Parts: sequence; structure tokens; C-alpha cells
Amino acid sequence: MELAVIGSGKALSVSDAVFGREFSEDLVHQVVVAFRNAGRAGTKAQLSRSEVSGTTKKFKKQKGGGARHGDYRAPIFVGGGVSFAAKPRSFAQKVNRKMYRAAICAILSELNRQGRLKVVDAFDVAEPKTKALVAKLAELGTDRPLIVTEEGSEALYLAARNLPYVQVRDVQGLDPVALVGAENVIMTADAVKKVEEWLA
Repeated sequence: MELAVIGSGKALSVSDAVFGREFSEDLVHQVVVAFRNAGRAGTKAQLSRSEVSGTTKKFKKQKGGGARHGDYRAPIFVGGGVSFAAKPRSFAQKVNRKMYRAAICAILSELNRQGRLKVVDAFDVAEPKTKALVAKLAELGTDRPLIVTEEGSEALYLAARNLPYVQVRDVQGLDPVALVGAENVIMTADAVKKVEEWLA
């Protein structure tokens, strides 16, 4: 299949397997959830009854005082332990490399079908000025894109830093969450070829 390159009047020949794949919502959902879970720290920790500092002395007699209690470390008391205390854990989910790449292909293909994938010859700014980048994006008719370049320049990163809905990634930094969350994806022709080599 071919992708139209904006502003040049020519088309870029690409693989159907990467940019023409059928969309699988279940696969994409699984990969996105796994990617987000991998970023979770999982460091939450609470003290259980056995770990709280304090005396274990029985503070009242067994009978004649209402409820029976052992010590003040019980969960019902202020300063006591936590029932079913949270402990550090890993939220990581295993995703095969083949599944991950297939999900990226599915997302790119769906973006292409919806007309939200825009391919340009090159995308850069001469100096790190947000105003210059806003003007460039206005020419392409989008203000909340994910910009994917083969190797993004420092000026482009700095120009986009102050725009809350604009992200700049190189091909190595591409991930499913960024692709799914983008309103439009602007890719340079070189980046398209590099992505194709990676996913083919």
C-alpha cells in the first residue's frame, strides 16, 4: 500500500502487514494495560498487626469489661496494625514480543484508516521557539499531535516542551500508550521506514 506524503505530492510505499493490518481491540487493550502496569512502582507498604511497635500486654481483664481484647496493636485501635496490609509487589504482565509488535501495527493501521496518520518529508524547527512549532502544526491542521521523527532535534523537543498536548518521540521511544492517546500522529518519511524495518 501507499501513504501520501503531505506537501510533496508523492506517495510512500509501505508494507500492508504494518500499515494495513486488521484492528484487534483485545490485543491492543492487553498491550496498553501491560505497558501502563510496567510503569507502576508497586512500593506501597503498610504494617500488619505483627509488625507494629508496641506492647503485647493484655490491657484489660478478659471478663466484665464488655468486648474482649488482647493488646492495642489490633486493627480496630488507632495506631494498630492494618488488616490485610499492603506489601511491595510487581504489577508487571508478560507480553510476548510478537504480541507487542502486532499491537503497534494494529494501532498504526487504524490511525491510517481513520486519516489520523500524517506523513511528511521532514519535520523540524530552526530554533527552539514554541511559536514556530504552533505555526507549523497549524499548517497541518492539528494542534494535539504525537510527532515521530527518526532522530528528533533538541530544538524540536524544546519547542514542544511547553505545549501540554504535543509529544515528540523518536522511533525508539514509540510506545502503544502514546499512539493510542494521540489525536493525530505526524511521522516523517524516514521514521515510517524505520518503523517498518522494526515491525516487519
